[in-house]
Amino acid sequence: MGKQGLFVKKGYDTLYTINDVLLGLWFLIGSICFYFETLKMWGVTLFVLGSVQMLIRPTIRLVHHFQLRNEYEDEYERKNNS
Repeated sequence: MGKQGLFVKKGYDTLYTINDVLLGLWFLIGSICFYFETLKMWGVTLFVLGSVQMLIRPTIRLVHHFQLRNEYEDEYERKNNS
């Protein structure tokens, strides 16, 4: 993997980490909201948002996987056609 590949990998790692931090915040704040009757609706909303972000996690990995696969296929084709 060249310099470009490492840069792309770091970008995906950063996206994954940001998503995880936000996911943790939504669930933490949502849990705290459940202690107060007036904030329960916000708690539910944050739980739903966190659940949607849980679906984003594997999507980030899949996109990264497909991008790497395409990059290596191109590299493999160039080496075999040389």
